Amino acid sequence: MAALAHSRATLRLVGDDLQPEEVTALLGAEPTMTTTRGQRNELGKGPRIWRTGSWRLEAPDAEPANPDGQVAEILDQLTADLAAWRSLAARFRIDLFCGWFMAGSNEGVSLSPGTLRALGERGIRLDIDLYGGSDDQDAADDAPV
Repeated sequence: MAALAHSRATLRLVGDDLQPEEVTALLGAEPTMTTTRGQRNELGKGPRIWRTGSWRLEAPDAEPANPDGQVAEILDQLTADLAAWRSLAARFRIDLFCGWFMAGSNEGVSLSPGTLRALGERGIRLDIDLYGGSDDQDAADDAPV
């Protein structure tokens, strides 16, 4: 199995009552992006209104994929105080949103036990979007014999 070609990772906290300044103070780092409920969104295809608040911190893209490194890049900037994390997890949805991109078929990636433990201790759910490669070859052709 070949290594996954490319990965993206963003820590997201989302909730109707989320105030970005409060989350920034608790976590101890400046976010990449924030929104508040009712805020006008000028991104994309015309103006919209945000239905909820969010606080996001992105890791640099990795080629080849390095999800363990991306999680460390994000968490190393933030508080290690698990009580602060529990407080946030009780009030907001917290996830690590990952985009995993293949260049071909049958690529893979692993997460270390330390990474999984760090996410779990903080109440961070792992959300993954997988993007197929550009190979038009049938996946069965690559299956081991």
